[in-house]
Amino acid sequence: MFNIPEQFSSVAKANLEAQLSLITSLTTKAFESVEKVVDLNLNVAKASLEDSSIAAKQLLSAKDPQEFFSLTAAQAQPAAAKAIAYGRHLAGIATSAQAEFSRATEEQIAEAGRKVSALVEDVSKNAPAGSENVIAIVKSALGNANAGYEQFTRSTKQAAEVMEANMNAAVNQFTQAAEKTANRARK
Repeated sequence: MFNIPEQFSSVAKANLEAQLSLITSLTTKAFESVEKVVDLNLNVAKASLEDSSIAAKQLLSAKDPQEFFSLTAAQAQPAAAKAIAYGRHLAGIATSAQAEFSRATEEQIAEAGRKVSALVEDVSKNAPAGSENVIAIVKSALGNANAGYEQFTRSTKQAAEVMEANMNAAVNQFTQAAEKTANRARK
């Protein structure tokens, strides 16, 4: 007697449990990332308030317009550097979260693929005569699905790498522009 329905039920239950575990893991990681962003923003806001207070006091104590503009220029570079550091930190949090999401998803999909392949192999051993074509079609479909997933994963990784490279290039360009502006202001 074949116990194929029980096998499918067992695999379906295991996959559901794995998906719930994945969702829990991803949700936890998402909350951790949000917590990091909130913490970063609170620290930046606090530091910004302190810096603004100090800058305002310095600007109000300026004795003439030249000193006022000199103080303003001197404050531009540290502000730009802090903005760049903030952007890099924020990008680091996002990159870390994306990498963790990708890793967890890849592991889950690979495990599900292994379970389904094992089930198909087990069922094919006990399949009635004449069902070889159906089993071959199922195996082919699984192979095609795995190949499609692998291509999607590669494309997603490439897109993430391009996005990260573009972010780094933008930060570097902003840094160079801020340094040029600060150097001109000093002269």
